[in-house]
Amino acid sequence: MNPIARARRVIVKIGSSLLVDEASGDIRRAWLDAFCDDVARLKARGQEVIVVSSGAVAVGRRHLGLTPPLRLEEKQAAAATGQIRLAHAYQEALAGHGITVAQVLLTLEDSDDRSRYLNARATLDTLLKLKAVPVINENDTVATAEIRVGDNDRLAARVAQMIAADALVLFSDIDGLYTADPRKDPTARFIPEVGELSAEIEAMAGDPGSGYGSGGMVTKLAAARICMGAGCRMAIARGEPLGPLRAIENGGRCTWFLPKAEPHAARKRWIAGAMRPTGTLVVDDGACQALAQGRSLLPAGVVAVEGSFERGDCVLVKNRDGRVLGRGLCAYAAPEAARILGRKSTEFEAVLGYRGEDELIHRDDLVMEG
Repeated sequence: MNPIARARRVIVKIGSSLLVDEASGDIRRAWLDAFCDDVARLKARGQEVIVVSSGAVAVGRRHLGLTPPLRLEEKQAAAATGQIRLAHAYQEALAGHGITVAQVLLTLEDSDDRSRYLNARATLDTLLKLKAVPVINENDTVATAEIRVGDNDRLAARVAQMIAADALVLFSDIDGLYTADPRKDPTARFIPEVGELSAEIEAMAGDPGSGYGSGGMVTKLAAARICMGAGCRMAIARGEPLGPLRAIENGGRCTWFLPKAEPHAARKRWIAGAMRPTGTLVVDDGACQALAQGRSLLPAGVVAVEGSFERGDCVLVKNRDGRVLGRGLCAYAAPEAARILGRKSTEFEAVLGYRGEDELIHRDDLVMEG
C-alpha cells in the first residue's frame, strides 16, 4: 500500500511557485481546488491532514506594489497582507467539502522553546481531533533573520516531528532525488527509495548554493533527516499536476525516504535516550498497576513531586520504594504538579485557575523500564 494511503497523519508542503502565478501574483485557484479535492478524499477515509503552505509574501508583495529584492520589513509587510488572502483562498476551497480550515503561524522558536513547542503541539492535536485542517506558514510578520526557519521544507519536517506524523510530502518542481541535477546531467539516475541518509546520498544534493529543485535539494535532505529521525516517511514529488496527491497514490514518480522505526517508537526512543531527567514523580501502588497496563500517569496516583522542572521536561517515575519505573515528559511544571497531586482532573481549574491536561504524563510521552 502507498505510504500516503496507510498514514494516519499526513503533512503536505506546498511552495509559492505551485500556489501563486508568478506573472500576476494571483492564487492559482484551479490548482488549489484540485489539491483540496485530494485533501477531502483523504479526510473522507479517516485520515488527518496538515498543510504547510508558502505563498503569503508572493501574494502580498504584488498587492503592495513591492519589487524584489525585499528588505526584511517589506517582506514582513507583504506577509501580513498576503496571509489574509492565502487563508481565505484555503477556506473557500475547502468549504465546498464541508471542511473547517485553521490558520497556524509558527517560528523557529516555537519548535526550539519547550513550552511553546508543547503549546503548538497541543493546539494542532486539538484541531485534528476536531476534524479541522490546519494550514501552517512561517510567521514572516514577526520572524527576523536570526530566528527564521528559512524554508518551509524544514518547517514541515519540524511539524511532522512535533505531531508524530506518519507521512510528509514535499511538493517541488522536480519529481524526486537524482544522483545529480537531471537538468544539467543527462546521465543522472532517479533514486526511488532512500533508507539511510549516507554521505553518498547527501552528496547528490550538491552545494547549498547550487542545489537543484525549488528551494534546493539540500534543504529537502535536511528535512528528510529530521523526518527519518522521527519515524516519519517523506516524499519529494512534482507538484504541478492537478490532484498531486492522487497522482502519487496512482503510481506517480517520487522519491520516498523510509525510516527504520514508526513515529511512536522513534518518539519513545528519543525520550529514553536523548533527554536528561530533571525531577521525579513518586506514585502509589494503584498507579504502578495502571502504568504496567500501558495507561497514562494521572495526578490522582502521584504521592510526591521531587526536583525542579518545567512543563515538558523529562522526569523519572518511581514507586514508594524508590525503584525507577520509567521516565516521561511531564505536562506540568513542578510547582503546579505538586498542587494537583492526588487530585482528580475536575478539580484542576479550582486549584490552578485553568484546566490543563488530564494527565501528568500521557502514555505517548512515557517510556517504561524493562
